[in-house]
Order: sequence, then structure tokens, then C-alpha cells
Amino acid sequence: MTLNHLLQLAKKRKVKLQRSFEKHQFDWRFNSTSLQQHDLILAQVESALRNKLIHEDIENCFNSNDPLVQQGTRLRIDLEALFKNCMTGLSDERIMIQIPEARFSPAGFSLFSNLMESLNYIGIPARALGWEEDTQIALDQFKPTVLLSSDHDEYLRRIDWGAITRYKASKHLRVGLSAALEEYESSPLLPRLAWAKKYQIDFYYSYRDKDYVKSRKEYQPFFDAGFNIIFIPFGANILHYFPVAEFERDLNYVLMASRKREHITYLKNITSEYSGFLDGPGWKQVKNFQFNRERDRYIYARAKVGLNVHLPEQIDWACELNERTYQLAACGVPQLIDHPMLLDKMFGSKSFFIAESPAQYFELFKELMHDPQLGVEKALYAQKEVFASHTTFHRAKSLIDQLKLLT
Repeated sequence: MTLNHLLQLAKKRKVKLQRSFEKHQFDWRFNSTSLQQHDLILAQVESALRNKLIHEDIENCFNSNDPLVQQGTRLRIDLEALFKNCMTGLSDERIMIQIPEARFSPAGFSLFSNLMESLNYIGIPARALGWEEDTQIALDQFKPTVLLSSDHDEYLRRIDWGAITRYKASKHLRVGLSAALEEYESSPLLPRLAWAKKYQIDFYYSYRDKDYVKSRKEYQPFFDAGFNIIFIPFGANILHYFPVAEFERDLNYVLMASRKREHITYLKNITSEYSGFLDGPGWKQVKNFQFNRERDRYIYARAKVGLNVHLPEQIDWACELNERTYQLAACGVPQLIDHPMLLDKMFGSKSFFIAESPAQYFELFKELMHDPQLGVEKALYAQKEVFASHTTFHRAKSLIDQLKLLT
């Protein structure tokens, strides 16, 4: 073993120890009130959800003292009317989407379920292919024209590809997989593309921005192999994410997300000095996380600030905004966000409190605590923008439009 190799190992070990220390420090300093009130808050919002006819009553929402509830309700009603069955009779597509169990992948369950629900809403028949469901039976029952899955072993091994081949021999079916780069996957791309050719995959899709995909040379092998890529960016499913009435914003912050290293860096001062609500997989502070989209909007209704932190690749590349960006905006939550490169393209400068560093993130949070009205003003802009362009209704219609153009 060379000296250089030993030095590299020592450097990696030092980084690992530093991260471990920061994680333990974060947990040790975590605000005790936040810990004590976590389960109580969940119980309160579960109770509110059981009374949703009151909190979601249109008249109550229009009469709310919260301008974000008033505006969001009006925008939601208008958009639902615009998109309801808007594609009925305009497309013959029937979309089957493989949806994982929420306990396996909360993010995958959320993304695919939101797309399926939105397709059905706009008048395109859509159905889940269950995580343990028999492929042949599902095909025979639903007779899809498109099947969407993810280019991941846990997804692909659950599909009977023999049944897919037999079905395609006599019926029209196009199969699409997620366009995952080798850089972010554990498996090499070229063997995956060879597998796709063997099993007659028809196209790929990406949650990433179109310009980003077109500009990165790492995507070129998809095109060289003869595949098209269609684009389904994240968005807010306004069937679940919208403002609700008769709540006080009594939580300093809300963050519902899987724990990532970046959260530690950006949030350590906030979560130690201020009480709030933290929930999601991987947090030591959350004992029994349960994914529930119906409940989320009731938690967000109580937030003075929605915390949002992105992954390094989202900061370094203009590739995507996380799903939370759109959900918080739709629910009318004042949002404190880092600066993912795509943000300036998707939203205007008046919509968020944007921090360029962890230190600025904490300073902006303190400003919002001192004057919450500042957050309301920006949240009103963000809410308008997300309802105008960035809902899963928009994404579902775009998917159908792009499928028409596939050769």
C-alpha cells in the first residue's frame, strides 16, 4: 500500500469521524420541547383530519383570516375546474404505473401515486401495478397502453418480463423506465441499456429538467442506443397539498423529509434553539414514522416557516427542485430554502427566502421569527406560481402530450 493511498484512507476516515461527531452533536443539542410535543402534534392533526369537512369547507376557507388560505382555495378551485377530465376523448392512452410500498420507498410511493391520481383526474385511465401484484393478471384486467417503472433492481425483479413480452406480441404497449445516470446509480449504464434492448423497453423518462438532460454528456448513451427521454418534473399534487382553514401558525418550523447529511449542516442551530416539528425516515428523534399525504397539509397549516434543504447535486446542477418545494408552496407555507441551481428558472425572486450558506440560512430564519409577515408576502407569490405552472396536473397532461410525439 503506497503512502498516497494511506493518506487518502486517513483523509476519508477523518471526514467520516467529523460527520459522525456532527450528527451526534445535532441529536444531543436537539430542542427538548420539539421532542416532547412531536407525538402530541401528530395526534392533534390526526384529530383535525377526522374533521376535515370543517377545515376544508370552501366557505370557511374563503372567510379565513389567513390570506394564503383564501388565495390557495381560489386557485385550487379554478385549477381543478380547468383540468377536470380535460384529456377525455383526446387520447387513447391507459397508463399503468408500478408503485412501491410506502415503507420501502416513501418518495417513490409519493411520486408515482401523485402521477397516477393526476392522470385519472384529467381523464386518462391510470392504475397502479402493485408491489407484489401478478403482472399477467394486471395486464389482462387493465389492458394498458403504457407501463412506467423504475430502472432499479427492486422494481424490475418484481415484474414478469415474460408476461410483458407475450402481451406486447399481440397488443399495443410501450414500456418506459427512469433514466438513471451511472454517476448516481450503483450499476453501470451500458449493461442496463443492453438489458433494455433485450426486453424491448420503448423509452425512458426523467424527473430532471429538459435543458439539464440535453446538456449533460452522461445522458448521451441513452440517445446513442436509440432511446427517447420524456420529462416529468416534480410538482404539487393539489388533491392532497392545499391550504386548510381554522389553524394558528403555532409551530416555528416544519420539516418533513428523510434525514440527509445536508440537513445537519443547515439546521443544527435552528433545531437546537427553536422548537418545531421534524418528521421523516432516518431521524433519531422520530421513533415510528408513518407516511401519510392526507395528514401533511394539516401539519403545514400550523407552520410559520417550512424548512427546505436540497441535495448537493441539486445545488451544483440545474437539474431539479425537490418535491417539497412545490408542496410547501401549494400549502401556503413561507419557505426558507437553500439555493438549488434550478430555482431561479422555475420561480421568481420574490417567492422564497433564499440562503447561500448555512450561516445565512440561520440568520434568515431569525428574521422570519422576528417578523412572520415577511414570510407571508413571499409565500403568496410562491403559491401563485406553483398553481400556475407546477402541479402534477400540469405534469400529467405534459406526459400525455409527450407520448403523442414518441416515434
